[in-house]
Amino acid sequence: MILLDYHNVIIKDCLETRLKGTKKDALDMTIVDFDGVTYHLATPDSRNILHISLRWQCYKELVQYGAQEVLQREYPEYLTSPEPDYDVTLAIDLDTVPQDEETREALIRKVSLLKRNLLAAPFERAFAEQEQLEDESKPNPTAELMAVHYREEEAIYIKASADRVTVLFTTKFKDETDKVFGKVFLQEFVDARRRPALQNAPQVLYTAREPPLELRALNLQPDEDMSYVTFVLFPRHFNREVREETISRVQIFRDYLHYHIKCSKAYMHTRMRARVTDFLRVLNRAKPEIAAGDRRTASGRTFRRS
Repeated sequence: MILLDYHNVIIKDCLETRLKGTKKDALDMTIVDFDGVTYHLATPDSRNILHISLRWQCYKELVQYGAQEVLQREYPEYLTSPEPDYDVTLAIDLDTVPQDEETREALIRKVSLLKRNLLAAPFERAFAEQEQLEDESKPNPTAELMAVHYREEEAIYIKASADRVTVLFTTKFKDETDKVFGKVFLQEFVDARRRPALQNAPQVLYTAREPPLELRALNLQPDEDMSYVTFVLFPRHFNREVREETISRVQIFRDYLHYHIKCSKAYMHTRMRARVTDFLRVLNRAKPEIAAGDRRTASGRTFRRS
């Protein structure tokens, strides 16, 4: 099983080159990440000041759920005014970054996780709401259904309850082959929890076409191409020791699913091409050899080529 990285590899490599090496050339680079995220890396004013900007269609929704507080907590000294057409911009002075290796590694890791940290905001709010709902001595908040439309026609829905946090993904399969592969993969997620070794894993529910009951208030219409995957997270899945890892893994689920669908299709095509090649070899060996005989003209005379 291949797990995708939570961070952006290109940003990580770029920062490592500039913080650990001596390369400080002028830079102007646009990067496209999963889920329609666009990054812009540039040195507009000085080669020592690196600007990292992000644009995402769901940014305004994330701000409603606490994304600005997350940015202030994670990048307080690097936040600056966003550049035009972008939502967030970090400005890093390469000359003032501490020289010790551990601090630089932490900075590189943190900046390359910019997208992940933004999307963590609704998860953190849901976990906090669950703790309040669970504690009878605290005033219970009204748990809202948080919707993040992070892709065209797809969304993540998160809602806290007294004993759990429900995370629901909608994913749309536009290709018939993807729909078949996706159904197999998603059903395996549901069936895998029946194994004794995975009894403590989050519960996974899968439905197709019809929206689940958690979304009935949204009046979503049935869609033949739409699938719904529900993760039921209990407090043991997001306690303080494992919370950050849980957020990262749940976020990457949709990319993980479609990545493995594409890998499966590529494997099937490779096997099909290999099998066709084997059949062609068999057919070539089965061709009868034509013995060289006398050649005749139209009048019946025979001749041989010298």
